Amino acid sequence: MTINGKKFTQNSLSLLDYLKQCDLRITHIALELNGKIVPKDELATLVFKQGDVVEIVSFVGGG
Repeated sequence: MTINGKKFTQNSLSLLDYLKQCDLRITHIALELNGKIVPKDELATLVFKQGDVVEIVSFVGGG
């Protein structure tokens, strides 16, 4: 699988568990899995599979 353009080999990991490992706050990200936006309430039930393409975007505030 690929996450933000980098190869990732740990399969069978939920999207939520991956975000926790990376210290990413769910309220501050948008996640796309295979070209589709993943609703936040589905993060705990979706599991990475071989061949998945994931893009994670973090929101930052500013002024």
